[in-house]
Amino acid sequence: MISININNDTAVQLIVGVGAAILAVLLMLIRLPKSDHIAKLANSKHGMIVSFLICSFTMFYTISKYDENFIWDWSMFTMLMIYIVVHFSTSIISYSLTALLNSHKQKRNTYFKPGLFISAILTVLLLESYRSGDMQYFMIICLIALTAFLIQSITYIVYFHRAYKQSVKELENYYDEDEGHRIKWVRFCYIIAMLTNLFFLVYLVMSLLLDYRMEVASLYTIWYLLYMLYLTSNFLSFIGSHKIVLDAFAHNVLSGQIFQNMVPSRKVKNRDAISEQAMNVDKKFAALDKAIENWIAQKMFCEYDKTRDQIAEELNTTKDILNLYFATRVGVDFRTWRTALRIEEAKKQLLENKLASINMISEASGFSDKSNFHRQFTKIAGCSPKTWRESSGRSA
Repeated sequence: MISININNDTAVQLIVGVGAAILAVLLMLIRLPKSDHIAKLANSKHGMIVSFLICSFTMFYTISKYDENFIWDWSMFTMLMIYIVVHFSTSIISYSLTALLNSHKQKRNTYFKPGLFISAILTVLLLESYRSGDMQYFMIICLIALTAFLIQSITYIVYFHRAYKQSVKELENYYDEDEGHRIKWVRFCYIIAMLTNLFFLVYLVMSLLLDYRMEVASLYTIWYLLYMLYLTSNFLSFIGSHKIVLDAFAHNVLSGQIFQNMVPSRKVKNRDAISEQAMNVDKKFAALDKAIENWIAQKMFCEYDKTRDQIAEELNTTKDILNLYFATRVGVDFRTWRTALRIEEAKKQLLENKLASINMISEASGFSDKSNFHRQFTKIAGCSPKTWRESSGRSA
């Protein structure tokens, strides 16, 4: 049975231990929505729960050992236990966040399962070396553990970066929008976690090698609790809009083959067959001309979070024909063309609706992200939306 000794040295560990346990229980009680992506959400949730429980258990274990005879330096023991939390959480949080991205399960297991095994082995060695009281032995194990932690962290960062870039690419390809803002919180949470861990790593090295001591353990543990709270709140918020993002990741994006079924093959030797195919495409293009004209008149380009398939259906055509149309007849890709329409609509609304805020006009024009709207407007109009409105459209 674990006895709890509460005093000035252990109060912070108690707060963090209780806080981490509460967050873990909260996540356990959250019922995930029934969807095709339940596995991704469940994997991410379970990873965070395990990470929070490890943190909570470690904090309570630290408190329980306060009066033990083998504790020859309480400050060092506290830092050692925090390191164990950090080492485990680096693997588990990395797994949880990449589980939300378009990463393959087999690759994730290849990266993270060995990492957890290494963390467990190093935890046993660190505790045993500390208990032995042999400072030289303890220092050697610490340096081995820190080296392993650094290698693991670099590996996880590289893997996460690749998974994130691929996810943003597939998300934007699927919706034909600059939708990367929907998963920025994942990258931000990961960056904070890695920077926090890096700070602790540097401090621990200075403590071991340079005998540099500054009481930051309490501040670090409080900061880590705040990070867990921030991560949990973002995950709960993501559950409400997960379908928009994870639908794109589940979609098998075709690259480099979008015209394969529509463009006449060079291998076709029958000129009549080629001519017939060309005539069929011309007929479809003529029908698409009228459909697009009507689509613009109804301002359907202002609607966002639509896939290319949905837009093609609205135009009574297929995605391949739509891609071919813009590549051969318009000369620009669909997303660029639609963005220009949206900016023209925004320019018009900025001058006509003086009482409407820029953010309202941004959304009404088809932009789901304010920063993307300002970036695209400045790029096309040559000035910011505010400047355009104040100068009555004469600053472009």
